Order: sequence, then C-alpha cells, then structure tokens
Amino acid sequence: MTYSASSKEAPRSAYEWVGGEDAVRALVDRFYDLMDLEPAYAELRAVHPTDMSGSRDKLFWFLCGWLGGPDHFVERFGHPRLRARHLPFRIGIRERDQWVACMRQAMAELALDPALQSRLDEAFMGTADWMRNIGG
Repeated sequence: MTYSASSKEAPRSAYEWVGGEDAVRALVDRFYDLMDLEPAYAELRAVHPTDMSGSRDKLFWFLCGWLGGPDHFVERFGHPRLRARHLPFRIGIRERDQWVACMRQAMAELALDPALQSRLDEAFMGTADWMRNIGG
C-alpha cells in the first residue's frame, strides 16, 4: 500500500511510504532500466559493470534499510561505508547529477507521492554529493 499526503494514517517510515519491498524493487529496477535506456545517463552508466544485476541487488538491499525497512544490505555486508565502497569509481558532478536525475525520473514514473519524492530527492542529492571523489 502506498501512502499520500492526504492519507489519514501516516506511514511509520519512508519504506512504508514508498510501498514496501516490492515498491523499492520496482524503483530500483526502473532506475537501472532508465540508466540503460536514456542517453542522458551515459556517463553514469559507464561507471557500472556491463551486467548490472549485482548493482541492482545491492541498491535494493541498501535502500530497503536506508528507507527504514529491513536491513538486507547490513545483514549481507555489514556497515554500508558508502563513501569507501564508491572510492574506486570516478564520481564527479556529472555522475552525481545523472544519478539524481535518473532516480528523480524513476520516482516520477512510478508516481511516488510528490511530498515523498521531494524529501527523498533532497536526501539522495546530499548522499550523491558526498560520493563525489573528483572535482568535475
């Protein structure tokens, strides 16, 4: 069940607000599908392996816990250490902006509540900016 700003019962977490595990999986799948389909995300796509199934699973597992649901990522790998895990990859402003734009598009296409999209967008931008390891 997804929630909207007009719902009488407020969700207990962003995970519930998104719609739970199936909705998080749908969001992650649409995100990676868009990365493959849209030329606007070419630099972002180039940072990823040819087979993105592992990337899909890791983002899904991470987002479940980050949104307040099950800690699938932590159970498998321990603390996320996001910045350390991303240091081997060239991440600049272009990659950051493409990551955020791709996630915005995925959230919009899945028709997440606009209030939730706004809150997640702010959080995603802060995290994506923190992942940058080159100046440009």
